[in-house]
Amino acid sequence: MNNIDKKEISQPRIAVLIPCYNEEATITKVIHNFQSSLPDAVVYVYDNNSTDHTAEIARAAGAIVRYEKRQGKGNVMRSMFRDIEADFYIMTDGDDTYDAGLAASMLQLAIESHYELVNCIRIGTESQSYRPGHVLGSKLLSKAVNTIFGNYIQDMLSGYKVLSRRFVKSFPIQSMGFDIETEIAIHALQLQIPIGHREGNYYARSPGSESKLRTIFDGFKILKLIISLFRHEKPLPFFSLIGFLLVIISLSLGIPVIYHFIETGLVPKLPTAVLSMGIMLIAFLSFMTGIILDTVTKGRIENKMIAYLQNKPFD
Repeated sequence: MNNIDKKEISQPRIAVLIPCYNEEATITKVIHNFQSSLPDAVVYVYDNNSTDHTAEIARAAGAIVRYEKRQGKGNVMRSMFRDIEADFYIMTDGDDTYDAGLAASMLQLAIESHYELVNCIRIGTESQSYRPGHVLGSKLLSKAVNTIFGNYIQDMLSGYKVLSRRFVKSFPIQSMGFDIETEIAIHALQLQIPIGHREGNYYARSPGSESKLRTIFDGFKILKLIISLFRHEKPLPFFSLIGFLLVIISLSLGIPVIYHFIETGLVPKLPTAVLSMGIMLIAFLSFMTGIILDTVTKGRIENKMIAYLQNKPFD
């Protein structure tokens, strides 16, 4: 059998990943919808300490059920990415807010266009689909990430994605909660991997299904993650900005003292002069810290890229 024949019969291994916490009202419908959309896929449900019957219902619906005791979506996704072997991973939620019928189209786009990440751009079908705070927060956070890391991904906080094995197995997850989507976006932008998009309906939660998102609390957590990743992944501009602000403060304190010394030969505000000098020294230390950490960061990115390239793309 020649190489062309092998390529023609090659079928990707597909895993549908559904992290769950108290989703007994919707999990059966979600599983059946994805089984219908992707008959050859294996559906995995990871139960995250549910207090209802989510795990039992998911198992009865035909999913492979496993458990993650560490609370938080990031912890669940870390276990999923580590333990499950597939060529493509469909990441979704168990609340029946995403259109499972779009999965085949997203997967086809990933395969045909060689995208490592295909992100679903959510289109609210009902007024209850999006809370106003979530809409504003999503736009602000997406804008912040795109400004810092590059404007190549839309609807960053969408939980509906197709990820290649190459992406998943080279992705060192650090987040523990709902900030996992932000971290995925930043990892993709940092390595400049091919990213595709599909628009899809985003539905309101079914009766009896309660959202786990807390608009203000989770928004602050994601914003904190962005600042932390900015410092971690872009140390030179981060510490240069701090250094620049400190230089301005130092000069605003020191220039009047210097001007008075030139005129009178006296330094009447010695504590101010000392404070100004101290702040200027800290500013230069901040610049030096940024330069040193930038070298370290480039080395880490190179290692991430090596890990990414060691995983062969699906062919």
